[in-house]
Amino acid sequence: MNAMKGIAASRAQVARTQMQAVDSYAATIATAISSAIGTTSTSVKKTTKNSHCERGLLVFCAEQGFAGAFSERVLDSIVTTDTTQPLFIIGTRGCSIAAARGLVARWSHAMPARTLGIPKLADDITKAIYHEMALGNIDGLDVLFTTWTAGRSAVIQQAILPIDPTAFPPETDHRFLIQIPIDTLISDLSTDYFHAIVCKAALHAFSAENEARMAAMSAAGSQIEQELEAFQATLRRVRQETITAEIIELGTGFATVNGH
Repeated sequence: MNAMKGIAASRAQVARTQMQAVDSYAATIATAISSAIGTTSTSVKKTTKNSHCERGLLVFCAEQGFAGAFSERVLDSIVTTDTTQPLFIIGTRGCSIAAARGLVARWSHAMPARTLGIPKLADDITKAIYHEMALGNIDGLDVLFTTWTAGRSAVIQQAILPIDPTAFPPETDHRFLIQIPIDTLISDLSTDYFHAIVCKAALHAFSAENEARMAAMSAAGSQIEQELEAFQATLRRVRQETITAEIIELGTGFATVNGH
């Protein structure tokens, strides 16, 4: 149990450290997009919503067990009356729990065991989401993930597609030499920005799952200690009762012998 807590603590710490790098990466891309937009007279326009499309929901659940009700709390946060909403579920354990609740994933993927696998996971998610959008199955995406602050978890839901242009820094007067069509550049940078957002959400979920596992292991350890103390107290009482019974039996036998 202590070994599991140690592994979970190490993984959570690594994930928290890497979040800073992802934030810096996303900020750099946002600045590049803003600069690219500034080189053209056209502005970023929101895509007209297709009435036949739906918003997808990317859900980060637990990959493994021994994390308390981590996945259950995430799935409880799905606020929708439409049972056909396209769900993209990350986490093997969470996917099983979702299926037991009648929530069918349009697409699912395992959460990597280490943070080194997060970029590859984000690649796969990006391909799946953009494929669904190209087919006209969804016209936007929200992400649902867990954060962990001051020993407590919180489930966050954010809209990440279409990308909100107000998230970018103000345009500058600088003009850069661009070798590819501006629309292609903005499209490619937007995909990279989406990838960074997914990486950050995945790192939050990865860290929170390991924090939840540490909390669950600590609670289990406390429960085991309490049960062990109760067992030892019962054992002491039984031994005392046995010794008392033997003393009484010896005393009774001695009195009987002396009486004769």
